[in-house]
Amino acid sequence: MFYYHPSYSALNLPARHRFPIQKYSLLKQKLSTFINDDKFITPNKATTAQLALCHDPAYINAFLNGTLEEKAIKKMGFPWSNELVERTLLSVGASINGAEFALQHGAAFNLGGGYHHAFSDHGSGFCIFNDLAIAANHLINEGLADTVLIFDCDVHQGDGTAEIVSHHEQVISCSIHCEQNFPRIKQHSHYDFALEHGTTDQHYLETVKQAFQLTVRLHQPDIILYNAGADIASDDELGHFFVSLDGVYQRDHFILSQAKAQQIPIFSALGGGYQRNINRLVNVHSQLFRAAVDLF
Repeated sequence: MFYYHPSYSALNLPARHRFPIQKYSLLKQKLSTFINDDKFITPNKATTAQLALCHDPAYINAFLNGTLEEKAIKKMGFPWSNELVERTLLSVGASINGAEFALQHGAAFNLGGGYHHAFSDHGSGFCIFNDLAIAANHLINEGLADTVLIFDCDVHQGDGTAEIVSHHEQVISCSIHCEQNFPRIKQHSHYDFALEHGTTDQHYLETVKQAFQLTVRLHQPDIILYNAGADIASDDELGHFFVSLDGVYQRDHFILSQAKAQQIPIFSALGGGYQRNINRLVNVHSQLFRAAVDLF
């Protein structure tokens, strides 16, 4: 199943804002050409209690009530609004709902999510609450899983995820990212695979395969939460890798197919992607869903 809500693109951002907010609605339109509408599910909003599994209550309340300090809003990357609150709760809720569905049925996908720069007490880099860390802790808290692997293939290190789960023995964080990229100060994931500026298909895909096989073999997770960042693509303006469109598809197909072959449930979030040519960006994001349709 595929989780989506129109609020994902329903933000009135300032002119020339760097975040390509329309990509979500355009991706939904594109996917509707090869995925039946009954496969799309409207998510439930994340609850305050679910957010508090990973985030400081004072930070949660300040965001929900619109009392964040200006410095915190600037670091977050979005101007605060009621629409932002609505969008955030729905997209985080989609990752929680999707992870639960994947445990029961094998796979699920969020057309948003992947907010891996959100720390326990602040937002950063267009990420407010860390949906995959929250989903992982929710599954464990509810007794639905014992071990969760967060497999993060966004081009930027999952620094917020690393901070949140650093002392959590049941949630394993693995980040495959560009070393010479945001964030400047890296955190320590359980597994970090830092690749050089200019990495191309062969080296990138070899690293993904090695990282996946290593972490799955060592930890035997009950579920994989996959951040399928599109910003590894060669045309991404914030990426610094030179991975082809076919390379993006090969990455997504490998991860999904391996999870299926090993009978490990997998939930996938959209992750980052920052091309100003939004149609080209949507095409990169759609590789995940083409792989999903090919396999499930």
